[in-house]
Amino acid sequence: MRLALFDLDNTLLAGDSDHSWGEFLCQRGRVDAAEYQARNDAFYADYCAGKLDVVAYQNFSQAILGRTGAQELAQWQAEFMAEVIEPIILAKGEALLAQHREAGDKLVIITATNRFVTAPIAARLGVDTLLATECGMQDGRYTGQLAGIPCYQEGKVVRLDEWLQDSGLSLDDSYFYSDSRNDLPLLERVAHPVAVDPDDTLRGIASERGWPVISLR
Repeated sequence: MRLALFDLDNTLLAGDSDHSWGEFLCQRGRVDAAEYQARNDAFYADYCAGKLDVVAYQNFSQAILGRTGAQELAQWQAEFMAEVIEPIILAKGEALLAQHREAGDKLVIITATNRFVTAPIAARLGVDTLLATECGMQDGRYTGQLAGIPCYQEGKVVRLDEWLQDSGLSLDDSYFYSDSRNDLPLLERVAHPVAVDPDDTLRGIASERGWPVISLR
């Protein structure tokens, strides 16, 4: 079975769900808005520049999960999906997923954003397999800290290789769609790397290497 791998933020979505989640928390008064927004924006700038301290960021962004009850988190999650995510789901992204699904390919979303934020999005897009940065859990509650290897840069390759071993699938004739320079390690591993509305760095690399560049906007 051929794999079709998809980044999520700024690829299938017209925005970044991770950064938007932080903005949602600020707008709803669930964090100290001024302080949180400044840190959230600084982390996002580092991400865009390819120099994010992903462990520091994940522990920052997941902290609220550890101090909030499950029922309240579920309510926030539902509101976030309806108000923030639904409007930025790209119709052309859904069409591309459908094209690969109809071809019999195995669809996988692989994202640096944590599973709390992205699991409902993958479900909404009809993608059963999600490789995401994991959230620590203990006794049925979030710990508020990162668990395992972040699914970011080289970590995406590590996490994918672990999943491939478990699934028995391979990267033969595989596709990977991404917008970000941070995904270069994985783009270099697949048979068909595709740059989607890429950042300037990835656009330049795709041009040099003859990779397809498409827009889902």
